[in-house]
Amino acid sequence: MSTVRIQWPDGRNSEHAVGLDWLAAAKAAGVSIPTGCMGGSCGACEIEVNGTIVRACISTVPGSPSGELQVEFSSDPYW
Repeated sequence: MSTVRIQWPDGRNSEHAVGLDWLAAAKAAGVSIPTGCMGGSCGACEIEVNGTIVRACISTVPGSPSGELQVEFSSDPYW
């Protein structure tokens, strides 16, 4: 099973298996991702992963050629 190194918005780094869901990866790293509907429709859990917006409640940690992922929180004025 392959792993990737994730750099979180607060500067923390952690290593997780490719395919792990984002909310589980964040929880294991001690990072809180806001959630809403838990079904992917509201957008409260949107994060930016290497420049691509994903909804953490329905997405998994992808592989990366570099072995690293940079995560930023998306900003939504309604949440």
